[in-house]
Amino acid sequence: MKRLICKRKSAPGGTGGKAKPEYRAKKFKIDKTKSKRAPAKEPEDASEDSEDGGTFERGQTSRESHAKQKQLAQERKAAKPLADEVQRTKKLWERLRRKSHVPKEERQTLVDELFTIINGRIRDFVLKHDAVRAVQTAIKYATPDQKKQIARELKGTYAQLAESRYAKFLIGKLLVQNDEEIRDIIIPEFYGRVRKLINHSEASWILDDIYRGVATKEQKAILLREWYGPEFSLKELTKDTEPTADLKAIIESEPSKRGPIMKSLVEMINSLVQKKLTGFTMLHDAMFQYFSNTQPGTEEFSEFIEMVKGDEGGDLLKNMAFTRNGAKLTCLLLAYGSSKDRKQILKTYKDTYLLMSGDPFAHLVLLTAYDVIDDTKLTAKAIFPELLGEGENIAQNVVATANNPFARTTILYLFEGLAKSLFPPSQSFDVELLKEVHEIRKTTSKKDEDSRRAELIAAVSPQLISAVAEASSELTATAFGCQFITDVLLSGVGDKKQALEAIAESASGDPSEEPSEDDLQPQVHISRTPHGGRMLKSLIQGGKYDKAAGKIIPADPPLDEADALKKTLKKNKKALEKAAAEETAEQKAAREAHEAAPKGGKKGKKKGDKPVGNAGSKLLLEKL
Repeated sequence: MKRLICKRKSAPGGTGGKAKPEYRAKKFKIDKTKSKRAPAKEPEDASEDSEDGGTFERGQTSRESHAKQKQLAQERKAAKPLADEVQRTKKLWERLRRKSHVPKEERQTLVDELFTIINGRIRDFVLKHDAVRAVQTAIKYATPDQKKQIARELKGTYAQLAESRYAKFLIGKLLVQNDEEIRDIIIPEFYGRVRKLINHSEASWILDDIYRGVATKEQKAILLREWYGPEFSLKELTKDTEPTADLKAIIESEPSKRGPIMKSLVEMINSLVQKKLTGFTMLHDAMFQYFSNTQPGTEEFSEFIEMVKGDEGGDLLKNMAFTRNGAKLTCLLLAYGSSKDRKQILKTYKDTYLLMSGDPFAHLVLLTAYDVIDDTKLTAKAIFPELLGEGENIAQNVVATANNPFARTTILYLFEGLAKSLFPPSQSFDVELLKEVHEIRKTTSKKDEDSRRAELIAAVSPQLISAVAEASSELTATAFGCQFITDVLLSGVGDKKQALEAIAESASGDPSEEPSEDDLQPQVHISRTPHGGRMLKSLIQGGKYDKAAGKIIPADPPLDEADALKKTLKKNKKALEKAAAEETAEQKAAREAHEAAPKGGKKGKKKGDKPVGNAGSKLLLEKL
């Protein structure tokens, strides 16, 4: 192999002339002792990097260039309007935000200075991302009059502020004060803009927060009506009518508008669903209004169900379960749906059931699933393992569930149904919805109600009975826990001997003995509590007393193991007799207080002597 080699010769008379290359052939030799090519030498005339990072244009080093850029940035910032004021407010904010490090007197001085800077120029500050925080701090420490002053000064800009990434929080700061005047200044500025703002990435969240937590009933109706079409956004067309968001009433008054309204409504709903903005309460209310005005079996009805089921990831259904109308809509979808629809909805809520059970609205979805799904094996397999947990966690999960006012219904509903003891007047919404579901399932479910409930009880009873045996002392300490024990042991299916022995152990001991003051959670004897006495009475007599029937309704299947409870309690009969005869600490304190009270007062009939002794112990002695 040959190569061409170029040799450079010096020109005569110095190095300034050009050298002519001379070419000759030479063999290519390989030096086997060197495995790597020697690094190429840098040209002698190349400029060396300085310690500051190299040479830049015009001879500037890296440090000089950065200093120049910083200076230019500061000059541009200083040239902006209110530059000095913004800089000062930022320094005040830096001091005020450290609440625990600023004395009250100093804080008041800083707030006063802050107000002198922003007063009359708040509009200029709130649209600057670094200055709006100072305004929020001013609102935080302002007096009620100062807050109203800020709200009035910003009047006419709230829709614009809602679209700002930073200024939207200022609206929340003002509304959280719960001042009616401020509320009535801000909310009307969103009228006529709902269709635009609900699709805005920033404004949609503050709009829904206002709708959900701040707006009055009338304001909510005005905001929701705008989903029904552009004409509902015009005040001139609706100023003489009382605002209502009830779509059924609107359509009944003007049937010709049904088509355009339903079209506008479903387009708005579908738009948000496609954008994955499915957590809005306003969206769920709009969906419920649409669904309520469709007829089962129609194309509108079927397409709506498919839209809800078609949401990838199931975020729509999961979010719906945690709002009032969203949960109601989900329950109705379960009630009207086919077995395939119900199975898909149930699958969507996987890994969410425990969270749903303790929610004021989401727990209704579980109760509806118990009522309408005929495949009880599917229901039990999907729901109960998540509610109760597995292994060692079952007992603690059951205790937590039994004492939660909403989660307890997801278990005891199988035993008690719509009993008033399970659904107090505060949960009337639950009762109304479940009654509606019961009417619907007459035509959509095949299995008998009693059979469905019995199968679910049989599936969940073993875990509940074992939890009662393991955590009896924790359950008997509360009224909800005692009610839970009573229902499980009277209506559950399985071996209850160990559970009853554990209850008897909790009832053993001296009822008159006071708990130790050193106990972190002191507990009195079970017989001294009203709920404990009722529980033991029901278990001993083998059933609950029915006021309507005027008799005790025996448990089905009978509680044969109650004899073990009686036997254990009889061993403690002397202690019970002593407690029933002796004056309790509470009775003694009440008597001494009465004796120490000044004589005289109103004359009247002399009351009989108050009973002495523990009432729970007396009750148990009667049953033994």
